[in-house]
Amino acid sequence: MSKTLSQTVGTDSPVPDPGRWKALAFIALAQLMVVLDATIVNIALPSAQADLGISEGNKQWVITAYALAFGGLLLFGGRIADLWGRKRTFVVGLAGFALASALGGAATGQAMMFGSRALQGVFGALLAPAALSLLAVMFTDAKERAKAFGIYGAIAGGGGAVGLLLGGFLTDSLNWRWTFFVNIPFAVIAAAGAYFVIREPSGSRNRSPLDIPGVVLSTLGLVSLVYGFTRAESSGWSDALTVGSFVAAVVLLLAFVVTESKVASPLLPLRVLADRNRGGVYLSLGLAIIAMFGLFLFLTYYLQVVKGYSPLKTGFAFLPMVVGMITGSTQIGARLMTRVPPRLLMGPGFLVAATGMLLLTQLDLDTSYAAVILPGMVLLGLGMGTSFMPAMSLSTHGIEPRDAGVASAMVNTSQQVGGAIGTALLNTIAAGATTAYLTDHAADGANPKTLALQGMVAGFTSAIWWAVGILVVAAGIAVTLINTGRPGSGGPVGGGGGAKGAEGVEDEVHIPVIAH
Repeated sequence: MSKTLSQTVGTDSPVPDPGRWKALAFIALAQLMVVLDATIVNIALPSAQADLGISEGNKQWVITAYALAFGGLLLFGGRIADLWGRKRTFVVGLAGFALASALGGAATGQAMMFGSRALQGVFGALLAPAALSLLAVMFTDAKERAKAFGIYGAIAGGGGAVGLLLGGFLTDSLNWRWTFFVNIPFAVIAAAGAYFVIREPSGSRNRSPLDIPGVVLSTLGLVSLVYGFTRAESSGWSDALTVGSFVAAVVLLLAFVVTESKVASPLLPLRVLADRNRGGVYLSLGLAIIAMFGLFLFLTYYLQVVKGYSPLKTGFAFLPMVVGMITGSTQIGARLMTRVPPRLLMGPGFLVAATGMLLLTQLDLDTSYAAVILPGMVLLGLGMGTSFMPAMSLSTHGIEPRDAGVASAMVNTSQQVGGAIGTALLNTIAAGATTAYLTDHAADGANPKTLALQGMVAGFTSAIWWAVGILVVAAGIAVTLINTGRPGSGGPVGGGGGAKGAEGVEDEVHIPVIAH
């Protein structure tokens, strides 16, 4: 048995990396940067649009360019991490992200802005799966793993809301360019810390030849899928290019699956998806992200347009959700993860989040923040935080170390695609409900401005009802598909008993993740 991955001292437990907690701090910092970048630019977009002369029709590309590159290249990024080394991929991803952020902050026109956002997505697709897979191979003790993934899950869930707060502060206090420049110190500190602190376990790389057809098919398929949803938001579901994008996505992704079943060294080994626990995580987490991202957007507009909050005040209004997520992840999820099966955290967690959403369906023009929005946000944060923690840990459930990067990429892909779907789908539902409300109440004689705001809120609440239903479905999937026991309830999991190392030698890998 190889001693590089499992240095046993009378047991099957690996000797822990002495620098793992320091490493976690830098990994968490990098994850925070990537997650908050998804929302921090939203707050600054109106100012950037005015400064750079970006047309109304093109403004969506500030968001879409990032989403397309990030979502489309995640699987490739995960495979590069497995092949090239997760630490090296992580550091290169951070350096590239800092460079792309500097270009974005210095942008002099829309082409430079769109290019910098796409470049951010490219390097984000490298560092995000590398970060999660580093945790998977560095934290092997069940209790420590629970704590580490609790912290990571809280950041993954709450980073978007932190982005709203930071974006509001920077835009109000300085200018929109600082929503890009702020990434540079994050990236430099995380990269320097990772370079000196992280010690990636030896023998955990997958040195198989790169699956070029798989890279091309998966990238084009995911880009088509994400583009279809983002275009549907602006051009409608019946638009020819929208429909064409979805058709292309289905054809390309089916071809990808067929290819992966036949090639000797697949980009995404189907064994990664075949496990019902990982499949349950990818599906339920993707659905939960659909609900959550839509809500972020609606609440941001509600607080700023209807309630008249400034960008900074809006960011502060989201803080209870962040606190709830951190509490749910680190104090509830992490503490119970080693005591109860993950499905009994994820299922109830999604239902608690759905209850918080249910409160927010009561929004109207004069809704009290303290009486309705605050408790709704707290419940949503607690539920999501409790669910995210075991979900992040289970995303690399029983995985062979050589597949850790691509398994981590899959959970990032489910979040990214879920975010694109959530924004487009719930926005479309909201827009339809708003139009219906305005048509039904056009003859009421109400003040046009008041009527417009009432229509907007009616659209938001209709879409939030859908989000409630989506979270209930996510809870059902988590409880039904995820059947693993609590950590320590069985033997250590090694991804099928053996992992062929880089040289084809059969290494027995002992990683006590979540036992069957």
